[in-house]
Amino acid sequence: MTKIVAGATIDAARRVLAARFADAGLDSPDLDARLLAGHALQLDLTGLVMHGQRQLSADDARRLEALAARRLAGEPVARILGTKEFWGLELALSADTLVPRPDTETVVELALAHLATGGDLKRRLRIADLGTGSGAILLALLSELPDAFGIGTDISHAALRTARDNAHVLGLGGRAGFVACSYASALSRSFDLIVSNPPYIPSRDIDELAIEVRAHDPARALDGGSDGLDAYRALIPQAAPLLRPGGALVVEVGLGQSEDAATLMINAGLVTDPGAIRRDLGGIPRAVMGLKKDR
Repeated sequence: MTKIVAGATIDAARRVLAARFADAGLDSPDLDARLLAGHALQLDLTGLVMHGQRQLSADDARRLEALAARRLAGEPVARILGTKEFWGLELALSADTLVPRPDTETVVELALAHLATGGDLKRRLRIADLGTGSGAILLALLSELPDAFGIGTDISHAALRTARDNAHVLGLGGRAGFVACSYASALSRSFDLIVSNPPYIPSRDIDELAIEVRAHDPARALDGGSDGLDAYRALIPQAAPLLRPGGALVVEVGLGQSEDAATLMINAGLVTDPGAIRRDLGGIPRAVMGLKKDR
């Protein structure tokens, strides 16, 4: 195994990292190498290109080797960097939050599409994000809805601190509040939109997840019980009465769970149909919406 040593150029170090990551079977070795090199050397992409022939110091080499060891042990790049981009927003992470994933953007897309059809994008909407984690969904929506106010809930106080910090860094703190509770259990006022990415992995499948997920994401944000539906059984009956007439509940679901989630919404008095489901880039039904009937 080729190691990174003092005196090597930045370009050479990136090639070494990428080769080692490729040999280990990582999905995006070149990207991982670039991100970790930039993080260790405090250079963005332009800086890495401009300073590609700069020689590494001994400290540089040690930092790069330490980051490489973490990545090769299965730690996600986002965990190593401490941040992850979601909906164009840079979000800080903590051990108590999931790493936001592109699939979850389908929840934002479906919610915004619904609001656009009703001409509600510029109204003073009230939004709730149940199990907010890093605040990803809530903050993405607030970034698109300049007159909206949102509340994020989570049972983890540490996750709420992360979400609150993200809101302030993004300049959205004045329009976001955070409450410690299980899903909507402490909420009482009506909402125009409620969203959630709850835990939905069946307990028996947790050990089969990629090491980046099973060893580094918080277990309680993954484990959805024996059939993966425990969270929906809890949050949907809580959320439905909080929706104003015409309001929407949008949830992320796992593979094969869209019909079960829709049924739970119908049983809670919401209206749903095949058009209220959005697929992710892999073609999997990923976001399901239920609507509160107009009076």
